[in-house]
Amino acid sequence: MRRNLLVRAATLLAAVLLSYGCAGVPSSAASIGEVSPNLLTPLVVPPTVVPAPTTAPAVSPAPSGSIAYSYQVVRRYPHDIHAWTEGLVYVGDDTLYESTGEYADSSLRLVQISTGEVLQIADLGNPNLYGEGISPVGDTIFQLTWQNCLGLLYNRASFAKTGQFSFPTSGGQCAMEGWGLTYDGSQLIMSDGTNTLSFIDPAATIQSGQMAIVRQVKVTDSQGEPVRNLNELEYIHGSVFANVWLTNRIVQIDPATGAVIGELDLSGLLSAADRQGSPTPDVLNGIAYDAAGDRLFITGKYWPALFEIKLQPPLGFRNNLPLVVRG
Repeated sequence: MRRNLLVRAATLLAAVLLSYGCAGVPSSAASIGEVSPNLLTPLVVPPTVVPAPTTAPAVSPAPSGSIAYSYQVVRRYPHDIHAWTEGLVYVGDDTLYESTGEYADSSLRLVQISTGEVLQIADLGNPNLYGEGISPVGDTIFQLTWQNCLGLLYNRASFAKTGQFSFPTSGGQCAMEGWGLTYDGSQLIMSDGTNTLSFIDPAATIQSGQMAIVRQVKVTDSQGEPVRNLNELEYIHGSVFANVWLTNRIVQIDPATGAVIGELDLSGLLSAADRQGSPTPDVLNGIAYDAAGDRLFITGKYWPALFEIKLQPPLGFRNNLPLVVRG
């Protein structure tokens, strides 16, 4: 979740070997400021026309019992190269909601797909808050924070902050981190960087100011091994699609059991030339689905592009049989 985390991890390892101490992360924020009224027009890369669908290179088959998806690039759109993408949701009318992270630079945005322009923005109001996954529910947008043990609530139309809610604690410490968030039509579904998905009652959460967890599932592959580092989430046709942090993989999860039922390898999606940009593009993170138009959008942290891709077999099918849409 952190910028240049691999570099920091190497530094931390060296420090441990030399018996040095480690500094702690910023403490949870006590208050939230006002919405920034300023709109932001980001630096974007000009649109690139994709003359024909680009087919992904062949990849190794997915483990037995799960679908191995292939993909084609349908269109490429510009994306703000300074957006550390943590959440992505299709809105309609050529727009997306996007949540960005980084301390003192986190935001909630309304973004035009075709141009990459930021049409509306709210900062988190406190530089110690690190923005994470988002999901709209009715007139409210829920936004997680990373290690602040706090979620934020916004009015969907104005982006004005309407409230907040706290995460569960254990022994006086936050019991989980905020990573990805999606909505199945009745419950929010949250990832926390482990192999756990938490199902949350949104109405009870708003009313109580406490995250109301209804149930949890452990995500495992076909061998029963845990699939950890689940990041940004998207609920599509009865399944949860999740970025796996530090990889180019997206896994399709059965929300009833936690079983991985499909996998997609996007290793070749961002070109070598794109990866030479500044700031340097980081990991794949960001899935949004337009159900009415059957369009799947993919991006990443500091990526110069948002990609519309089409999967084979098509979304909505599992082992060539229609999926039951839950919620």
